Amino acid sequence: MLSEKIHPFMYDLAQRSAKVIKPYFAHPDLEVETKADDTPVTRADRAAERLMRDHIEKHYPQHGIIGEEFGEKDPEAEFVWVLDPIDGTKSFAAGCPLFGTLIALLHNGQPVAGAIHQPVLDQFCFGDNRTASLNGRPVKMRYCPHLKDAILLTTDIRNVYRHQSGPAFENLVDSTRLFRTWGDCYGYLLLASGWADVMIDPIMNPWDYLALVPVIRGAGGVITNWQGGDPIGGESIVAASRFIHGRTIEILNEH
Repeated sequence: MLSEKIHPFMYDLAQRSAKVIKPYFAHPDLEVETKADDTPVTRADRAAERLMRDHIEKHYPQHGIIGEEFGEKDPEAEFVWVLDPIDGTKSFAAGCPLFGTLIALLHNGQPVAGAIHQPVLDQFCFGDNRTASLNGRPVKMRYCPHLKDAILLTTDIRNVYRHQSGPAFENLVDSTRLFRTWGDCYGYLLLASGWADVMIDPIMNPWDYLALVPVIRGAGGVITNWQGGDPIGGESIVAASRFIHGRTIEILNEH
C-alpha cells in the first residue's frame, strides 16, 4: 500500500528537517526577515525546505514539489510533494513550540498522505485519509457529540475579523466549553490525537492545509473550507469532530 511506503519516507524527511530546525529554536541570535507578502522567514525555514527538496529529488526525481520558500517544480506531475518547513514561523521566532513541519503528497492533485511534525517535542502525526497515527500509535478524534463540550482552537483571532465574520466567530466561542489559540499546524495535531475538537483558520495557503486533510480525515474528523465545501483549492479551513462540524459551519456562516 502507498502509505506503507510513504510513511517511513515522510518520517525520514521530518527527522532530517528537525536536525536543521532545532538548533535555531529559541536561539537568542535568530534573525527574522519579512518577505514580500509581509510574512516572516528565517534561515531555519529555508534550510529545512532545501534539505527536504534535495532529498525528494534524489529519491523521487519524477515527482513535483511545491514549497512555501522555494516555489514550484513540475506542479502538474502525477505525484507532487507540498512542503511547509515551519508552519507557525511567528511562534517559532518567539521561542514558542506551537509550530511544526508540514509534508503532503498529492496524487493527481488530491492529498493522499500528510504529516505534521513538531520537532521540539518529536511528535510525528501521519494520516492517509483512512487512518492516522502519532509516533506510530493509532489515534482518533475524541467523541464529542455536543458543541457545548468542545475545545475550540484558532491561530490568530485578528485574521478571523479580517477575512471572515467576527460576530459569527464570537457566537461560536460562546457555544463551546473552552477557546484557546493553540494554533498553526499544532492545533490540528491536537485534534487528530484527541485533545481538542474544533480548529478553524480563516485564511490559508495550500502548503498550510494540504498535509492536514489526510491527517484529519484519517483520524475520523471532517475538514472543509469555511463554508463547508471541499477544502482543496480553498483558502480557509474548518476541522472538527463529525458530530459537531455541521453545527460549527452553521454558526460561522450565520448573518
